Amino acid sequence: MDLAARTRWVCEHARELGFDLCGVAPAEAFEELARYSEWLERGYAGEMNYLRDARRGDPRAVLEGARSLIVVALNYNSAPPYSTERAAAPSDDAPRGWISRYAWGDDYHELLREKLNALVVRMHEEWPEAFEARAYVDTGPIVERVAAKYAGLGWLAKNTCLINEEMGSWLFLGVIITTLELAPSLAPGEAPAADLCGNCRLCLDACPTQAFAAPYVLDARKCISYLTIELRGTIPQELRPEMGNGVIGCDICQDVCPWNRKSPVTKVAAFQPRRVEAKSENGKEKMENGATLFAPELEWLAALSQEGFSRIFRASAVKRAKWRGLVRNACVALGNLRWACDSQAYSRVGTLLDRLAKSDDSVIAEHARWALGRIRSSGAEQRPRG
Repeated sequence: MDLAARTRWVCEHARELGFDLCGVAPAEAFEELARYSEWLERGYAGEMNYLRDARRGDPRAVLEGARSLIVVALNYNSAPPYSTERAAAPSDDAPRGWISRYAWGDDYHELLREKLNALVVRMHEEWPEAFEARAYVDTGPIVERVAAKYAGLGWLAKNTCLINEEMGSWLFLGVIITTLELAPSLAPGEAPAADLCGNCRLCLDACPTQAFAAPYVLDARKCISYLTIELRGTIPQELRPEMGNGVIGCDICQDVCPWNRKSPVTKVAAFQPRRVEAKSENGKEKMENGATLFAPELEWLAALSQEGFSRIFRASAVKRAKWRGLVRNACVALGNLRWACDSQAYSRVGTLLDRLAKSDDSVIAEHARWALGRIRSSGAEQRPRG
């Protein structure tokens, strides 16, 4: 079997396993990776020290003898509306938060890793020659979106996401690095997909925290996704008001992207908003059984116990934020609501935040006090919005 036929075989089997896109790139130090150290030196990675792994600058440092990168993508765009399309004023007895679309369903790391490992097994069955292959989903020292560009899957957009012309940017990426030689999906001399962002600035201008230092350059320290998930301690006070009702991640720069207006809707059951069977724990958890992670109630999130968090978000990407982070984020979101003192939830939320302000966890307590100050000084001009 020639190298091109091998690549076709790999991608055909990747699609059989459920991946929407597949391509092969050579294992080499791509142009974008040469600028990676400069991005780190500017401090844009914040506290994400795992990004400082020197192997990220050259895939060949990840696996001795590496020749090929198999890159796959799986669409996770489920049917509920984008954050920018939601009604601005839900019922004031249930102020709502926003969990990023990617975390509504089951943990994508596990789903993609299982499929990638199945593909590796098939490859070993097809080719008895000795070769090594390692699968990574967002947690290894491979910059997947750069590899995806050179595997022919799309271009790197101004918001730093990979965009595919047909599917948009709602894509989970996975990579297999292997010593097996495969033909690159791009023919010799063929350039990657053209950058079709053009003069559009919608993603840059829509970012509430102005996290883009320049087009194509993200300062993660200002990104709501970083603030709500990766940052473990105190959120800078100057950024809290701009976080709105975000509690896990942020979709805004993708929600406003014109390339996502016709993004296909996934049929993968695991990526649909999971239903939550809430149990009352001493009256602290209150959420209607069967509710989903699409626009969840902020009071429920803020009142979760450690045990409740561990039980509900088992096998969910939300667990990466940890219990303290989720409760902290819910406090900030409650503080960002515009409250009317006569609203149904005002007194109830004030009582909840007052309890959290006395928490033994200093981070939760500080953010609860901040939120209390916000809602008590907001006056009675508007009713809650979430």
